[in-house]
Amino acid sequence: MVEAYCVKCKKKQIMKNPQAVTMKNGKPATKGVCPVCGCGMYRIGKPE
Repeated sequence: MVEAYCVKCKKKQIMKNPQAVTMKNGKPATKGVCPVCGCGMYRIGKPE
């Protein structure tokens, strides 16, 4: 259960289908989809 900010809804939402990814600079991030609008969400940092 990862929470991230949705720029389309303009509030924090629980991320749907979170996947751990590594950015080009080697830092960890989490990529997912907003359950309300279907917009892509991205959270930088280690998943909790």
